[in-house]
Parts: sequence; structure tokens; C-alpha cells
Amino acid sequence: TGGMSLYSYLSEQKAKNEYDTIRQEAVVEESRVEETEEVQVKNYPDLQIDFANLKKTNPDFRGWLYFPALDISYPVVQGEDNFTYVNTDVYGDFSLAGSIFLDVNCDKNFTDPYSLLYGHHMEESKMFGDLDLYKDAEFFAENTTGELILPDRTYDLQTFACLLVPSSESAIFQPQRWDSDLQGLYTFAQENALNLNTETLAAMKAAGDDAQVLALSTCSTEFTDARTILLAWMIPSASDS
Repeated sequence: TGGMSLYSYLSEQKAKNEYDTIRQEAVVEESRVEETEEVQVKNYPDLQIDFANLKKTNPDFRGWLYFPALDISYPVVQGEDNFTYVNTDVYGDFSLAGSIFLDVNCDKNFTDPYSLLYGHHMEESKMFGDLDLYKDAEFFAENTTGELILPDRTYDLQTFACLLVPSSESAIFQPQRWDSDLQGLYTFAQENALNLNTETLAAMKAAGDDAQVLALSTCSTEFTDARTILLAWMIPSASDS
């Protein structure tokens, strides 16, 4: 057991170093200045992503996920199936930490109404290791924003629900269910969420068919096959217009 613990530790350190390297190669942070009448300056920088470099590194690259409150700043990939990147990093090498990856059933360009990302629950806040912080009502209420940065556009992410579900829950893990209508997902979130932002949910309903949802999934320990889920509204960034 001790050997496995050491192996796991060394594997996690290797993954950390690799993701630190890819951030250095592909990401530039720029100070954000908001020029609005109601000044609400976000306390994190904009990211400028070198998409061409990332595509050269791995053609499976799809975008970049950024949640400053969770120290999440990772490339998103999509494999031939949902096992490709479970224990494979973005360089194609074996890694216990794996990669943040898009469900194979989701459109690679994030045009679906519902898109699903997976990430391991790693120690030291790595990957989706801190996603369960959203189970705390205060943290959930105070940390509501993120970004999904794509080669041709950016989405501001507004979190609206945190759930705890089994890995067999079709409402979460069958993305095709919501190809034509998100109303059933909204109902599921209302009935099952640990924490729910009702104002954001109401705004999404008002947006009608234009609304898109991004789900983040990671393992949890409350019961066998438990998964922590964070749902976020994908809002086209005003900076793209």
C-alpha cells in the first residue's frame, strides 16, 4: 500500500508539472478592466489562449476551462470514447490524473444545448478536486462564475446548481436527452439540487431555446459510484460581440 501511495504521489506531481508546462506554453494572463456604469470588476485576469499551439500538441483539444475560485485552468480534450483520457494526459502519456474531457456524445464545438465534462477528483485541489466545495451553501452563493474559452468564442459560465447523483443517472450522463429541450433538466435540478440559484434558473428559462448548459462531473465518496455535479449556464461573452 505504501508503494502505491508513493506511486500515486509521484504520478500526481508529474501531472501537475505537465499542466504547469502547458499553461506556460499556451496561456497568457491579462489584467481585466471593466468599463461599466456599475463597476463590478472581476478579481481574476483574462486568459489569452494559444489555440494553434494546443492543436499542434494534441488535435483532440477542444477548449480551455477556467474557474478561478477552484484553481481550475485546464485544456479540454475529447477522445474516441469516454475512456481515452481517463488516465491519459493531454500529451498522450499515461497519467493517473488524466485530463478534463468532453463526453464523446457531445458536439466537439460545444453547440449542443447540454455539454458534459469529466475530471478526476485529485488531491491538492488538482483537476476537479475542489468541485465538492460547491456543496457548501455559502461557497456556492459566493462563487458563481467561470469561463469556457473556445477557438472562435468564449462563454461566461454562471453556476446554478450543485447535485450529488449516481453515475447511472441518465439526466446527467446521457447528454442526448437534452438535444431538443432543456426543460426536463431544469426540473431535475430543481428537484434534486443540493444548492440551487433560482434567479439564474429563471433567467435561463426566459432565454428559451438559446440557453446552453455545461455540466462538470467528478467522483465523490458519499456512496458507491457517487458523482458531484456542477451545472452552469453558458452565456456568450459580451467581449465577443
